[in-house]
Amino acid sequence: MLQTPASFTPLQDPQQADDALSFIFHGGRLLVREADLALPDQAAVTGLGLDPQALQPVGLLDGRYCQAGWVEDEARAPAGYAWRGLRSLFGEFDEAVLGVAGRAAQVAEWARTHRFCGACGSGTARMSGERCFKCTNCGHMAYPRISPAMMVLIRKGDSVLLAMHTLGAVKRFVPLAGFLEAGESIEEAVHREVFEEVGLRVHNLRYFGSQSWPFPHSLMIAFTADYLEGEIRTDPKEILEARWFGPDDEWPERVPHVSVSSVLVDAHRPAGR
Repeated sequence: MLQTPASFTPLQDPQQADDALSFIFHGGRLLVREADLALPDQAAVTGLGLDPQALQPVGLLDGRYCQAGWVEDEARAPAGYAWRGLRSLFGEFDEAVLGVAGRAAQVAEWARTHRFCGACGSGTARMSGERCFKCTNCGHMAYPRISPAMMVLIRKGDSVLLAMHTLGAVKRFVPLAGFLEAGESIEEAVHREVFEEVGLRVHNLRYFGSQSWPFPHSLMIAFTADYLEGEIRTDPKEILEARWFGPDDEWPERVPHVSVSSVLVDAHRPAGR
């Protein structure tokens, strides 16, 4: 599952390192060497001519310094390098490095979008000792954006409800999911999203697990819940199809455990399905 490895330690202040692991992004895509998908070496990073504020500390991976940066111009990729979306690197990239890349992508996007104050428009400066940009004029502080999203697998007897989301990145039956609204608890969001998307009422919510998801800055919080009442009534703007999957049904194909979604489904998959 895409996650930060145990051998990683976050850092808020930059370090000098000639062998840094540099995660450089453009439009959410990572710069890698075409021949072997290696991260850019020091010479390639230097050749990009990045503004110092465009390089941000991320942390240490097995003691090796990791930094994140971004460029505006796609054409600035050095010879022999290319921009690759993180999703396209699943299964091809070292899992530990990919886990840190997910964190680095969010740090780079935070730095790119907070060069100027959202309150007064003045320039910002990185604060020492914490991951924060502070306005040099009004003092407004901006931390990395994290967008919490609930996910829930509804159980009804020996069946579970899976849905195909209208705007999903892939067209596959998965648990219900949705972003929290301002002022909501996670549990309130589960009840609201379930009713809005499929017209059902649920109870007995149980926490399952969570995962940072860098597309671009989500925190997925997964639950199980038991069916209480109602008939499936989908909102076509959100859900293409939703139905119950039981022991005698043909289940969606297994997929690699990249996200907590597939882990949640397989934890409830009948034997042989």
